[in-house]
Amino acid sequence: GGYAALMNPIERHFNTAGPSKPNLHYLLDPMSRFDLADVMSLIAQERYFVLHAPRQSGKTTCLLALRDRLNSEGQYAALYVNVEAAQAARGNVELGMRAVLSELGSNARRLFDLQSFDAALPQLLLDRGAQTAFSEATRALSKELAKPLVLLLDEVDALVGDTLISLLRQIRAGYTDRPRAFPQTVILCGVRDVRDYRMTMSDGEVITGGSAFNIKAESLRLGDFSEAELRALYQQHTDATGQVFSEKALQLAWHLTRGQPWLSNALAEQAVWKTQAHRDRSVRITEKRLRAAGEALILRNDTHLDQLTDKLREPRVQRVIEPMLLGGGLGADALDSDVQYVRDLGLIRLDEQKNPKPANAIYAEVIPRVLSAVTQFGMHSDFVKPNWLSANGQLNARQLLRNFQEFWTNEGESMMRTVPYHEAAPHLVLMAYLQRVINGGGRIEREYAAGSGRLDLLLVYRQRRMAIKVKVWRDKAKDPVQLGLKQLERYLHRLSLSEGYLVIFDQRSQAPEWEQRMSMQETSTSSGNTVLVLRG
Repeated sequence: GGYAALMNPIERHFNTAGPSKPNLHYLLDPMSRFDLADVMSLIAQERYFVLHAPRQSGKTTCLLALRDRLNSEGQYAALYVNVEAAQAARGNVELGMRAVLSELGSNARRLFDLQSFDAALPQLLLDRGAQTAFSEATRALSKELAKPLVLLLDEVDALVGDTLISLLRQIRAGYTDRPRAFPQTVILCGVRDVRDYRMTMSDGEVITGGSAFNIKAESLRLGDFSEAELRALYQQHTDATGQVFSEKALQLAWHLTRGQPWLSNALAEQAVWKTQAHRDRSVRITEKRLRAAGEALILRNDTHLDQLTDKLREPRVQRVIEPMLLGGGLGADALDSDVQYVRDLGLIRLDEQKNPKPANAIYAEVIPRVLSAVTQFGMHSDFVKPNWLSANGQLNARQLLRNFQEFWTNEGESMMRTVPYHEAAPHLVLMAYLQRVINGGGRIEREYAAGSGRLDLLLVYRQRRMAIKVKVWRDKAKDPVQLGLKQLERYLHRLSLSEGYLVIFDQRSQAPEWEQRMSMQETSTSSGNTVLVLRG
């Protein structure tokens, strides 16, 4: 009976791993994800170009759909090849090219029934050597096919060093022979643009992708879903099962994901499948249930999120993310190419003033959690006291900050050393402390006010909301309390709150001794809001 049940038609899922399949997954039209007319024009002009997007954005699904469309229309012979298998070869060009040729040959055999071509590739590698074998193989394939070849190379930037250099140079070497004796078009697909490939050769020489492959015509970026597309994706589930997402749930889904494809799918999959109770299709998906799904994603730290957080320690990523955490503009040492790189990774988006912001609310939550994870786990339980809860279980905001001040006095200096971003260490320690204390019973919403020199935190615990503005007093700057009060006043007005909290970390080189910095005093804003100012 169990096997028979498995053979019955199954409900489709929201896809979170690998290319999407229409019979298994809810799926937007892949051809709508990029400007198809632009792509077709580039192919017609015999151009070589790059299609890039952050990890798990649907690149492979789109490439496979493009391949099938081109082949069905009959003007071109399109071949998809994933070269990621060559990543393990690192800088060993021979091993790398063997893996690439194996993928090229097996795919040509399956798609075009080219048995002899596939069988001849090992000998070709022996005869021509690793530095020319790929070029010769694609040349032979182009001649054998009756139609111009369009070669779609996926995961190109997974390759490393000499192997990547060799692949790019071999593609460049045959460029002038297109389309009769070389692919009419080669599309390189990966996370980054080719200009951002930085390769260290076996002799230590560093080469950029642009210098190794200077024939690309365009760099196309695969975008995230629009809000309308996200709603259309979720509507497919409603149409198939009758299960409805409330309007507030849909609004929250957009806020949490901003249409990032993996997050959009993973959030819905979590909400409708991950527990037995969630599979009752008569139950509406509410805002509360979707928010719980978002928190579950963050806590689960799937591979997708893990890969992003792994990038946070790269210096060029830190140069962009650290000022963002501080609420400042980009530092003097941050380059435009750094910003573009971090954007290509999918970690940030640019606001109307071209300031970086987290790409979505989930990343805004993940970034500080990861950077302060060691700090959070290292906090002694003596400082995580339960006395910030009132007798009826509500948040006592003032007591919570008094507890933090005691913690900061005793542990702040040592805790700051556990944070990888030195400039943002006070902010990250405060966020780690608050996260540890509320421990799943509430949530923290972060607002990175780029260019303002501040970080806004909204701690929500049951029915109580606590608005905190964080500022740092640095050398050559005046006491930030007056500006902080003005900014907090606007924040409180926006939240319809009458009380707020201003935390100022004194990080001047000539600041008083650690214990002498500590103070807590009550004041008020010009419009009468009560503010507790904590200095540390």
